[in-house]
Amino acid sequence: MGLTGKISSLFILSIFLISVFSPLLVDKDPNAIDLDSLRKPPSLGHPLGTDNKGRDILTRVIYGGRISISVSVIAALLSMGIGLIVGLSAGYAGGKVDTVFMAVVDLVLSFPSLLLAIGVSVLFPPGIYTVMIALSSVGWASFARLIRGQVLMLKEAPYIESARAIGCNSWRIVFVHLLPQCMPLALVMTGLRLGGYILTESALSFLGLGAQPPTATWGSMISANRAYINSAPWMVLSPGIMIAATALCFNLLGDSLRERYGINREGRAG
Repeated sequence: MGLTGKISSLFILSIFLISVFSPLLVDKDPNAIDLDSLRKPPSLGHPLGTDNKGRDILTRVIYGGRISISVSVIAALLSMGIGLIVGLSAGYAGGKVDTVFMAVVDLVLSFPSLLLAIGVSVLFPPGIYTVMIALSSVGWASFARLIRGQVLMLKEAPYIESARAIGCNSWRIVFVHLLPQCMPLALVMTGLRLGGYILTESALSFLGLGAQPPTATWGSMISANRAYINSAPWMVLSPGIMIAATALCFNLLGDSLRERYGINREGRAG
């Protein structure tokens, strides 16, 4: 892993640790309203200032990162799991199974991802789990297409033919021989997709479809304070910078993993 990947990993690890141990690092309640501290600029007492309800923005950014990152990571892992199952099944079985699965994949991919995520979100009550469902419902299709392509190449390999020749059943071939070969691709694509998941989660929270007030997420913080972007820009800049920096670092980490495992931008080993 190159220097860029190491720096990105260090940043992501730092954000993760700060989010996990947030109760030990900050002594303020992220939801405590202080009417005497409305829209105060950054100071020693409030390093990132306060919002329109007097809440400490640094505290809310830290607690909001816990939700934004965890929701995105869990949704990405769910997408990877569904994509692996569909891609392995379609690629190995072929025939009608492949045709049906790929028709569903093409249908999902034909919609703009953000619009489809919004469409799924409105079917359920707003909340964290709704965002997870929406993100994983949209994201699995790209994983499935890439894994299917990998399986189509691998299933004709000599070691797979040898496994068939000695009597290995389909389950053993798929889970013992094909799945381990597909995991590096799946993990690399997860790293590449996480940046987009962070952005989509923030967009859904901005629209009010994610965690509900007073729970802080980066997207909801921007939404709640957007009216003050000219008079008190620190209320929007702090969560906005965290969204951009985290998404960028996930993308850089994914690129580093792609180069390490020799996978091109189309998701094929090369």
